[in-house]
Amino acid sequence: MHIDHDIGQPAAEPITFDDFLRVDIRIGTILEAEHFPEARKPAFKLKIDFGPAIGIKKSSAQIVDRYALDELVGRQVAGVVNFPARQIGKFLSEVLTLGFADDAGAVILFAPDIPVPNGSRLF
Repeated sequence: MHIDHDIGQPAAEPITFDDFLRVDIRIGTILEAEHFPEARKPAFKLKIDFGPAIGIKKSSAQIVDRYALDELVGRQVAGVVNFPARQIGKFLSEVLTLGFADDAGAVILFAPDIPVPNGSRLF
């Protein structure tokens, strides 16, 4: 799936509130982060704790341009937890970690500005 990072694009076609609710976006805390040298594009492997109902999930995140490994552990991030898992090389990415592109196109992680309980759902 190609996602256009151009801020000049118009909004997507309207959806219903029920469509929105089908996308399960939760907050989790990064427990582990490591380099992912096998990835085609530079990325990190993350283990994220999404609370007791969802548990610890793995994600591949192309965030190496803006983040160092040592600043990721303990950081809260948002992720889509109900997409099917995606095989990326030998790594199974279980959630989509969310972010926005900065002016240079690097991904900035999406997170609350005040800590919230792991597993909290976006509404």
